[in-house]
Amino acid sequence: MRYDSRGVTPPFDLVGHPTTFFLISVMNATSNLWMPIAMVIAAYLLGSVAFAIVISKIMGIADPRTFGSRNPGATNVLRSGKRSAAIATLVLDALKGFIPVLLMLRFATEWGFGGSASEWGALVGLAAFLGHLYPVFFGFKGGKGVATAVGVLFGLEPTLGLACLATFLILVYFSRFVSLASVVAAVFAPFYWLFGHGVAWQAGAVSTGCLAVMSLMLIWRHRENLGRIMKGTESKLGQSKK
Repeated sequence: MRYDSRGVTPPFDLVGHPTTFFLISVMNATSNLWMPIAMVIAAYLLGSVAFAIVISKIMGIADPRTFGSRNPGATNVLRSGKRSAAIATLVLDALKGFIPVLLMLRFATEWGFGGSASEWGALVGLAAFLGHLYPVFFGFKGGKGVATAVGVLFGLEPTLGLACLATFLILVYFSRFVSLASVVAAVFAPFYWLFGHGVAWQAGAVSTGCLAVMSLMLIWRHRENLGRIMKGTESKLGQSKK
């Protein structure tokens, strides 16, 4: 029989009791989850900043949602005639996808996240991408996500980003359709990722799934552009659309 310091038998052993062990396990698991959840939320909020609208307002040009394709993205900002605004939008939209992925790849292991860092990187990249498409700050009506997706790809693996960018640029050069080039590059992205598995990187189920979702979403967001291409009414790069 066991006694405490007062010579009284305790009702049960708190330290060794199964309930105590369970509660400690839950607390440890929760403490390991809050940081990944916080990173996903932060990536989404960063993605929700519509730089096309912000930059246009700062530079005193029309809201991109009011002219051209009415899409708050770099291509439509370019139709305003303000090339510097379009470049700034392009760079900042890409950084929205690049920075969260880079931070996750850099600190995932240090912060004690389980699993592969690239899997977590793809997850926060997807969150930033969805933030661009459905921004909480702009009524969940955002852009098409091409630049942000490119940032995610470069963050995950520069070689992957270069392969998709090369695909995009080649198609733009020959077709002059940014939308068509974006869709084709989006389709190829998951296949490039799987093709490099075991050679240049490790393509896990989560990262592959995230890239596949981004690819499908990009195709869906360009469905109207594809329809206009079929009808011969889609504007080409450098062509004004009023």
